[in-house]
Order: sequence, then structure tokens, then C-alpha cells
Amino acid sequence: MTNPLQDLLVLDLTHVLAGPFASLTLGDLGARIIKVERPGTGDDTRAFPPFKDGTSAYFAAINHGKQSIALDLKAGDDRAIFEQLLERADIVLENFRPGVMEKLGYGWDVLHARYPRLIYGAVSGFGHTGPDALRPAYDMVVQARGGVMSITGEAGREPVRVGASIGDIVAGMYLVQGVLAAVIDRAKTGAGRKIDVAMLDSQLAILEHAVAITTTTGTPPGPSGARHPSISPFETFHATDGLFVIAAGNDALFARLCDVLGLPLAQDPRFATNSARCENARTLKRLIEAITLDQPKSHWIEKLEASGVPTGPIQNVAEVLHDHQILARNMVVDVLDTEGQPAFVAAGNPIKMSGLEDTASRAPVPSLDGDRAAILDWLQKNVNKA
Repeated sequence: MTNPLQDLLVLDLTHVLAGPFASLTLGDLGARIIKVERPGTGDDTRAFPPFKDGTSAYFAAINHGKQSIALDLKAGDDRAIFEQLLERADIVLENFRPGVMEKLGYGWDVLHARYPRLIYGAVSGFGHTGPDALRPAYDMVVQARGGVMSITGEAGREPVRVGASIGDIVAGMYLVQGVLAAVIDRAKTGAGRKIDVAMLDSQLAILEHAVAITTTTGTPPGPSGARHPSISPFETFHATDGLFVIAAGNDALFARLCDVLGLPLAQDPRFATNSARCENARTLKRLIEAITLDQPKSHWIEKLEASGVPTGPIQNVAEVLHDHQILARNMVVDVLDTEGQPAFVAAGNPIKMSGLEDTASRAPVPSLDGDRAAILDWLQKNVNKA
């Protein structure tokens, strides 16, 4: 069995989340990831709680299976090691503020001239161009500025950030896409490319309905809670024991929903089309809940699933980690320690590909600079293979 990226070497200079998430994905697809960290402290997330036996579970979730070498890129000896790695690398990833790599002497123009096949992937808050390129950013900053917070939460309440760090995660996903496109292009041209991904750009890119609404109506949408602003019924509903979700995304599904609930609404002009249902969403919700409040969530989920209406429970993370479908898809994996015993739990690889091994465990978390000797030995043995 071969992994699709098994011949690729990635030098990962990134830290915290967007870049490490990208390199984790590349590693899950078979690439070798050498994590180049700051001497002494390493990746900031090594200090993020919670900890187990002195190791950050947060760091472990994003950096398992990588190798670590600590290099001071301002020190001559470490620069020499880094340049030996560059000679053999396919991809270098960085998430410094624009200009930092140039000050170190490793900007795109310099690296492309010296290593023309090298693919350069950069992710930053605002990208490498534009008037705000040099501003610092974290996930919450781009969620706020990028419009995501303006549509997240309940109407009339203060804006909230999305619970997952989608400012980082989405940018990391786009970075992977750009890198893989550059790998394909290099196979045809022999030349590497620079990929410049901004977290702010990535937030706008996922606002599909919000952009459509704003540019068509002239009025930006506000938060609508769990309700989708362009589809109805598509939100949470109360049962006797709490909330569950119904997502009847078209007229046929709405008709099935009406059959299950015994509601004669499918031909009612107020609800006959999705557009009409959106205009009368509050009334529709009250009519549906007048029925669903008579039975528990499990009753309605069972009946709706049997009729093919998309529905489901609202699960906490502990429940998700025990969800039979999640487990059947190998989406909860053990991160092993150096003795081969389970040490942490992490999310599995959501990319299921024929011929790509999907094991139930992952290689250990690298200790800071823990692979220096092995990497230097590999460089020595491959001195003439660059």
C-alpha cells in the first residue's frame, strides 16, 4: 500500500494552528513532516493546557507523527542545517508575518532562485499584499473582521465567535489545496510556486449565503441562531426532552416532514415553496413544535429518519467521540507514546481514499528537538542525493 504523498518532504516552520493543521493533513496523506521549531520553547501550543504527563493534548492533536528539530535561523550552524534540508525538501510552510522570512534571507524570491523546485506555502492573517498585510491576527480577529461573527449567535444578542477555530482551520485547508495544486503543476513544469493564503480571505470565501444575500438585497444578514436564512425548515426544534434538528432542504423533503407530523401544510401557499417558508419561518416553527413537543427527541428522530428527512441530535463532544458512525469511520484514533501505548486521543483523517491506509493509531508526538540526531544522520547519509 502506498500513500499518495509519501515521496514528499515538508519543512514545517509554522506554529499554533493554521499551518500545523495544513502540515498534519499533508502528513495524513503520507508526506514526511519535519517540524522546525524555535530552540528552547518550540511551538506556542506546547504550553497550551490541558496536559498529560507534561505534554500538551492540544499540541498532540495537531502535531502527532511529525519530526522535530530546533533551529535558530539566525545562527550560522543551524542555518547550514536548514539549508541542507531545503536542498532536499519539496515544500516549505511558514506562517510568520510578511517580511520575516525575507529578513532571515529565506523569502520566496531567494528560495525560488536557489531551489527552483521548492513549493513555498505561506499562511498569515491578512496575506502578503494589501495595506494591512503587516498587521498581526489570531482566529478571533479574522472571524470578527471577516463577517463570520456578525452572523453567528442569536438575533438581538452580542456577536459570538464560532466554537471551532475556523479562522485558522479554513485557512489551513486552503493552504493544503494550494500546495497540492502546486505539486501537480510542478510535475508538468518542473518549477515550484508560492502559495499565499490569508486567514481573512478564507473567512469571506466561506460566506456563501451571506455574500449572496448582501449583494442582492443590499442588506447584510444578521445572526439567526440555528436557523438557516435561506432554507426553511432548517433549524432546531423542541421535543419534550430538549432540542433536535430538522433540515428539510427542498419541497419534497418538506412534504415528507408534513406527512410524518400529520400537518397539512405542503400545499398551503404560506409554505408551498422554500421562499414562502423562509418568509413565514417563525409561524412554521410554531406549527411544527406544536406537534414535536408531544414526544421525546428519539421518537421524532426515528420517525423522520425512517422517512428520509434529514434530522439528528445535538451532541456534545463526549457524545460525538462515542457516535457509532464516527467510530465506524475511524475518526477517533489513538496517538501512541514512544513505547507504542495509547497516550492521547485525536481526530482521524476525514479523507478516505482507496489505497490510503487508515490505521486506528497515529505515531507519537515529537518532543522538542527530539529528532535532531536522526535528521542529521539522514542528511549525512544522503549528502549526495539532494
